[in-house]
Amino acid sequence: MEDTLLWILGVLLLLFCSVDVWYYIRGVVVVVRAWFLSPVFDITGEQTAGGRVLLHDVDLCHMNNARYLRECDFARLSLYTRNGVFKALRALGANMVVGASTIRYRRPLCVGEAFELRSRIITWDDKSFYLEQRFVSCKDGMVSAVMFCKQNVLRSSPDKILQFLCKRKVEVPEFPEDLQHWINFISASSKALRGECQLDNRKNE
Repeated sequence: MEDTLLWILGVLLLLFCSVDVWYYIRGVVVVVRAWFLSPVFDITGEQTAGGRVLLHDVDLCHMNNARYLRECDFARLSLYTRNGVFKALRALGANMVVGASTIRYRRPLCVGEAFELRSRIITWDDKSFYLEQRFVSCKDGMVSAVMFCKQNVLRSSPDKILQFLCKRKVEVPEFPEDLQHWINFISASSKALRGECQLDNRKNE
């Protein structure tokens, strides 16, 4: 009995040392909870998730920069569960990955401070969805941080996902000016990196 208990504890210790177990546990909880909430039929509708800055979120008494991105991950899981995107992905045999993201920190969220994380799909193109996620302080309503995320669709397209959900062709919303500037930056960066790769290949010939 003692040997079995020690073996189990050893496996758990190895698991917690090698895998971010709490991330996956929370991810499952978020999806299950969203599954039981009322569905959202507006694909561009904003969804809100509440949160509070805890001690394990902080460095120097405010939320660690990386924690904002982690919270955005969980908010997107809830968003895609409630608006049906995950259902469409499974039906189409597709998947999604983050292709790019940028976040601007405007004011720190401090220990114990409550906030709302407001997520929405802004628009899409042939290959990707573009999302905005805002951290809004419950103290005074200030937007403490704002993030843009480019979510690439693999083995399908945003248009096919929307046709599956809406049973019709959905008009693409306009690209806001600030989002378009960011997309232009991504394109310029990709072009520059491809140029560097070609230059390196010529040097190796």
